[in-house]
Amino acid sequence: MLPFEPAWATSLRHALIRMEGIIAGSALLLLLALVFGQVLARNLFETSIPVADILSRYLVLYITFFGATLAIEKQRHIKLDVIAAIMKPANLRLLKPPLYLISAILCAVLAWAAIRFWYDDWQYIADHERWSSILALIIPFGFLLLTLHFLIGGLFTPAEDNESS
Repeated sequence: MLPFEPAWATSLRHALIRMEGIIAGSALLLLLALVFGQVLARNLFETSIPVADILSRYLVLYITFFGATLAIEKQRHIKLDVIAAIMKPANLRLLKPPLYLISAILCAVLAWAAIRFWYDDWQYIADHERWSSILALIIPFGFLLLTLHFLIGGLFTPAEDNESS
């Protein structure tokens, strides 16, 4: 782990955080509007929005993956707090890089599996359902983003961490 974060890594992190926040927020607003519209359509007009259920499933995935990347950046992802509570902060800082790199490897493996699964799905899906397969690209893309965030977090010490040391 480098004792500093290069300028390009900082710029990349900030650009990713900005993009991911916008996409996660937009997906959440779209999901709320879609579900609200679906409730109104069903209760007032006794009809429904034809693709609302499929869209809402994928919007939940968008929110989940982009929210997960934001959680990694703010170090609010799932951790074993029992171990963290008994360890000294200096030891935790030493443990973070290898754990982040292991997480990056696991996310990369999941991304590879998701890409293969998506490609197989793409080859056999009916033409009129291809739009949903395009939306499903969030799964491999999300795992690739998680890989990138864990990799950057494992290789570089963010400037904020250096200031607090």
